[in-house]
Amino acid sequence: MIVDTHCHLDDPRFDEDLAEVIGRAKEKGVGAFLIPGADPDTLPKAQAIAHAYPEVFYAAGIHPYDIEAYDEALLLEHLQDPKCIAVGECGLDYYRLPEDAAEAHEIVAEQKRIFGRQIELAKRVEKPLIVHIRDASADAMRMLLDHGAEAVGGVLHCYNADEQLLKLAERGFYYGIGGVVTFKNAKKLPHVLPKIPQERILLETDAPYLSPHPHRGKRNEPAYTLYVAERIADILQMSLEEVCDMTTRNAKRLFKPFATV
Repeated sequence: MIVDTHCHLDDPRFDEDLAEVIGRAKEKGVGAFLIPGADPDTLPKAQAIAHAYPEVFYAAGIHPYDIEAYDEALLLEHLQDPKCIAVGECGLDYYRLPEDAAEAHEIVAEQKRIFGRQIELAKRVEKPLIVHIRDASADAMRMLLDHGAEAVGGVLHCYNADEQLLKLAERGFYYGIGGVVTFKNAKKLPHVLPKIPQERILLETDAPYLSPHPHRGKRNEPAYTLYVAERIADILQMSLEEVCDMTTRNAKRLFKPFATV
């Protein structure tokens, strides 16, 4: 079985054919799915999908681009749902900071505040984190360590191949590997991948984003997790079956409700 640990099935691009998307994924061996929460407006939709399909679960959190919408009471309400199995995606993203230094500093400070709140929330409900990090590795790692995030662990979604983040493997964190590893111009991630402990690797698509080769530029979907698994098998010199078994064991270890699927 394959587990897609990060797919936005609540995205409008799946509205017309969600059942078919899930069906195609299951035909390719994908037996479980996790919808990350990033926007409070879409949480009811993610929740409804999770309850409509036994193999689908969801998470509740606020993406760093949406921190002004942070509503801790709402997140806590969702996190009481047995099908809501993680906090996130949350984290730090400095990619689009404004050029004005004062304004950028204010945004960074607020991102850190909201990220810290969500780490503490994860510890409170005893559920793992789905962590988004972009151009902010040092700050994100420092916050995870300072807040004691190892108590719940989590996954570094769309792992950016920054080797300093490999230190988090010893602190209960996993590394989400998606379509980027298949890109012909991807150099860093294939180089760093063998340095990740194999018991810490997870599969993800980030569908409908970041479609793997040979589907770049098209809508991504969970069935394409297989391309990611094939590329990982090639890099690590493992069989496809070994990669699927390994990453599924890892997913079930981090997200324990997957064991019921």
